[in-house]
Amino acid sequence: MFSPSLFLPDHLLARLTEVRVSDPAFSGRAAAARIRRTTLAPTGKLNLVAADHPARYITKVGDNPLAMADRRDYLARILRVVSSPLVDGVMATMDILEDLLAIDGFLREAGSTPLLDHKLLIASLNRGGLAASAWELDDPMTGATPASCESWGLDGAKILLRVDLAEPASLKTLTATAAAINDCDSLHLPMFLEPLPVTRSGPTYSVVKTAGSIARLVGVASALGASSRFVWLKLPYVENYELVARSTTMPILLLGGESAGDPAPFLRQLEGALRAGPNVRGALVGRNVLYPGDEDPLAMAEAAGGIVHQGWTVDEALQAMPKVRGRELDRLTRRNA
Repeated sequence: MFSPSLFLPDHLLARLTEVRVSDPAFSGRAAAARIRRTTLAPTGKLNLVAADHPARYITKVGDNPLAMADRRDYLARILRVVSSPLVDGVMATMDILEDLLAIDGFLREAGSTPLLDHKLLIASLNRGGLAASAWELDDPMTGATPASCESWGLDGAKILLRVDLAEPASLKTLTATAAAINDCDSLHLPMFLEPLPVTRSGPTYSVVKTAGSIARLVGVASALGASSRFVWLKLPYVENYELVARSTTMPILLLGGESAGDPAPFLRQLEGALRAGPNVRGALVGRNVLYPGDEDPLAMAEAAGGIVHQGWTVDEALQAMPKVRGRELDRLTRRNA
């Protein structure tokens, strides 16, 4: 079983707060020192981890309502996953990215191999539509801006676009999304757009997981803004995913949804999605990789990465997991890593 306190020990966690107090510019300097990719997707495919849920009031994993509220646990899992060579990077809110950059700076100062060189760092722009709030679908850009992404040397931006035709607030989010796409386009900044048709049941919204509903919304999302040239789509798996793939020429990344606690179901979805069309180019997944039940998040990340980048079958991915489990748990603390 993965131990967050072993992988991210007390002294490193305490140092994150210390630099916020004594040297707030540290993470910015670490960002400037980071070696960036020259190409977004060198293999044409991406395997990314999503880590922006707590900012939208979502902390539940399985039967633990506060799993993602434990910041050490959350950061440790993200760092564990990003350390894999089969993971291309992370999408997160700025507070998370700043912590990751600070730890990367600690490693660089110690003469160890940084984790974030040649990885993609993508900022989540909108988190104002808090889960179960009265204004949930009025989801303005309350996080990073495209301009701040550029100033931090980030590699892209992400927007969640939930649409309920019965909810007037969806129009506000559509308008805010179009403006952000325009800003990203002017900077040639890749945009990862997650359009989801939703319906309300009581205080919560659920995704309408039919190929037809998603395909129709993809047509709307694809047309937002002045240009779609730098846009990638993040879409859930549904039956008849071929219809979803045929609804656009844009590259598609699979999202994961709530953690199943078992690696196999998501890996099967990923394998199936990649077969659905040539524009399905990988995954941008959070809880299914970060919280894979009792499994090591690194093993789960590499299983997904093997399917995306190496063309593994699900059986091959599952067979590879024991070889990774528990590997390099001292990655953040040993010198010359």
